[in-house]
Amino acid sequence: MRARGGGRLAAVTTALLSVCALVLTGCSSAGAGNGGIVVTTNILGDVAREIAGDEAEVTVLMKPGADPHSFAISARESAVVEQAGLLVHNGLGLEEGVQRNVDAAVESGVPDLAVAERVDPIRFSGGDSDGEADPHFWTDPRRMRTAVERITDRIVSDVDGVDEQAVRANATAYLAKLDELDEWMTRRFDRIPDDHRTLVTNHHVFGYLAQRYGFTVLGAVIPSGTTLASPSASDLEDLAGTVREAGVPAIFADSTQPDRLANVLADRAGVDVQVRSLFTESLTGPDGGAPTYLAMMRANTDAIVDGLTGA
Repeated sequence: MRARGGGRLAAVTTALLSVCALVLTGCSSAGAGNGGIVVTTNILGDVAREIAGDEAEVTVLMKPGADPHSFAISARESAVVEQAGLLVHNGLGLEEGVQRNVDAAVESGVPDLAVAERVDPIRFSGGDSDGEADPHFWTDPRRMRTAVERITDRIVSDVDGVDEQAVRANATAYLAKLDELDEWMTRRFDRIPDDHRTLVTNHHVFGYLAQRYGFTVLGAVIPSGTTLASPSASDLEDLAGTVREAGVPAIFADSTQPDRLANVLADRAGVDVQVRSLFTESLTGPDGGAPTYLAMMRANTDAIVDGLTGA
């Protein structure tokens, strides 16, 4: 009897040890990164969802309307980052509020893609960020096209269980939409005379758009590549004088930032300057005017054309 009881006890013990081994193995695998695709910004999140389709879960950290320079994440969201199968982030210093979370995940072995570093970035010219790489590549749909190709390759190579053919088909369909967007923006901007293709913005965010479509960035209210900087009184006075001399008809302010400074600049310029709102660094909710990247770019194009042609 004791022998049979001992045998049953041994069998139960062995079974429990097997279960524990499975649990521990599962935990170890999760820690290595099996949590789908995690994306920092909502612009890249929208694009990643278009590419992944039904093949992988995409978690976007940045809420609609948030500022990518300053948004932060919770402890729960930080754990999600650390469990990612692929971490897609903008890079080049854009996500200042979550950079430490990104760095920690990468150091722990989470596969990552810093998209802006892979799309032939340009550098800021002038202001506090002079010479630094510009992270705002998405204002050029051709560079977004390159970003889609980079993201697609990494989803296929790093995310378990996806159907490569389906993912690449999704990417091909989205690339066609980007080509259509680029052609449409070119036609719309052709309505602006060459001597009116001058941009003054809340901060330096349109360098890529300017390069792609032949604009001159005259200056920014905040002479920096980040919204966390502040202009001095002399900065505003200098830019106001430049605006007066150039006869700029409109100043463009980011929709996620108060336009107080842009209005102050318009007042100091001493001329009739409109302040127009653009969706530059964040998507909106479904009813906010820019729920997707494609919608955001079309809305901004219309606003720039109207602002610089007096429509």
